[in-house]
Amino acid sequence: MEKTSALALRGFAAAFLLLFPIAESQSQNVFSALPQSVKDPADNPLSADKVALGKLLFWDPILSGNKDVACASCHHPSAGYAEDRDVSIGVNGIGLGERRRFGSPNAIPFVKRNSPTILNVGFVGLDKTGQHNPATAPMFWDMRVKGLEAQALEPIKSHEEMRGNTYGEDKAVEEVVARLNAIPEYRAQFAKAFGPTNAVSPINLAKAISAFERSLLANNSPFDRYMRGDRNAMTRAQIEGMRRFERVGCAECHNGPMFSDYKPHVLGVPDNRRLPESDSGIKATPYAFRTASLRNLAFTAPYMHSGVFETLEEVLDFYDDAPENPNVGRRQVDPLVRRLDDPDDEAQAIIEFLNALNDNLFDKTIPSSVPSGLTPGGRIQ
Repeated sequence: MEKTSALALRGFAAAFLLLFPIAESQSQNVFSALPQSVKDPADNPLSADKVALGKLLFWDPILSGNKDVACASCHHPSAGYAEDRDVSIGVNGIGLGERRRFGSPNAIPFVKRNSPTILNVGFVGLDKTGQHNPATAPMFWDMRVKGLEAQALEPIKSHEEMRGNTYGEDKAVEEVVARLNAIPEYRAQFAKAFGPTNAVSPINLAKAISAFERSLLANNSPFDRYMRGDRNAMTRAQIEGMRRFERVGCAECHNGPMFSDYKPHVLGVPDNRRLPESDSGIKATPYAFRTASLRNLAFTAPYMHSGVFETLEEVLDFYDDAPENPNVGRRQVDPLVRRLDDPDDEAQAIIEFLNALNDNLFDKTIPSSVPSGLTPGGRIQ
């Protein structure tokens, strides 16, 4: 009788795992679906007027010194709001993505890092316990500022990204605000979004851009639907890939709803050969960079901070051989990376899972015009 009961119990357990395969692992403790909406900072609640204004600013080259590059030049919807080239060309750039080149003559350097996607950037900092403080979310590959509002003004001040040689870094935001204040349509839109008193200001410029960026959601991937209870949303191959992703150790750093622990790690990724010197990343921890999110990778190649890997297969091959940067010794590489269990042995299984993190239904609309009268996106044609 006891033997029969034990056999029946094992049969029930097998049937349960077949119907609910995620129960076989601890995935529900490591990963979770993205929320349906983002959490706003207390001092910048989302509004339709802010988003509409932020979208115009995002596409308007008037934010750049030479009025030739916009935020959208390097964060374009055709590339998942990233850029399909290794490192960016900002000021004095012509064309879009991999076809972008410097105009002639040129004295502007490349932007030294790959342009990350801003899809789901409003969720940065959301951890696997559900905790999220948007004001302290780490931004950029080197985590040098916290919160989208602080991040939004940094490209405007950057020499190679948007400022160029038109004015000094300390005058950049002041100059851009003056330009916006001289345009009646912008004055009206800022007043509508923020009220009539001193509406066109640096902080409101940052708030508007941040509000638009928080509206760029891609949070209904097959993985999200699966985690919300739709057991047909992911294929068997993707479910097996998820188990392998955990088993080999990838989830030690790539966890939570955004598949990032938001911490710095030394990997030893090769430098980009376009750059005149090695990129040592975070000053306090040389050659460390923030863990990237793994969402929407299908749209955002090439990969890593230096953009040196064209495919996900190349990324997984790298983890088997890291480090590949001559400036980084094996003992410098993060112990979590050194403990990875042969991730390229079944690389395709992991890639199947990563493809379940893609959501193509994000806002791809482009304004037909911007208040400055300049070409939306700058010289991207």
